[in-house]
Amino acid sequence: MANFEYGQKEMEHLRRRDKRLGKAIERLGPLECKVSPELFPTLINSVVAQQISGKAAETVWGRVKERFIEITPMRLAEVQVEDIQACGMSMRKATYVKGIAEACAKGELDLDGLRSLPDPEVVARLSALRGIGAWTAEMILIFSLQRPDVVSWNDLAIRRGIMTLYELDQLSRDQFDIYRKRYSPYGSVASLYLWKISHERTE
Repeated sequence: MANFEYGQKEMEHLRRRDKRLGKAIERLGPLECKVSPELFPTLINSVVAQQISGKAAETVWGRVKERFIEITPMRLAEVQVEDIQACGMSMRKATYVKGIAEACAKGELDLDGLRSLPDPEVVARLSALRGIGAWTAEMILIFSLQRPDVVSWNDLAIRRGIMTLYELDQLSRDQFDIYRKRYSPYGSVASLYLWKISHERTE
């Protein structure tokens, strides 16, 4: 596992563009964020983790790795969906996992090709798969492809972080877009701090 790469350049840019975020950055200092450059395992893990607690997701993912050893498209495409379900997930989720594996194994989705595509196209191609929504695709942009400018409207914690930072009772999509554009081209770094601010609020 590596860390999302950013440094003083990105932090200084955000400080200049937004005083409130700048103060949060000064208070919190550099943040570490683990990323996983291997696209397919990260994609499957994201499906496994949907709508369950972090601890439960970790348990199920551990069973998947133990059962199949190699988390590759060919390996998961060749097994029965019941074998995937037996790791502790619902049949629907197991069907999603197998469907994604088959799409990658058949070349219907070129995961390596995603690396050269712009963010909206990556989101569109991943979201075309059953079991993958816009939020999951945006998390892949950050936590696997390490794209620098992602601030997800679909992420409740991001929105909560913005509302906390700017002392807002409500946040419209238009307001959100104003902040997102202000953070550009280092929105992903802003997201790291917004997540931290959101989590501080709930601790």
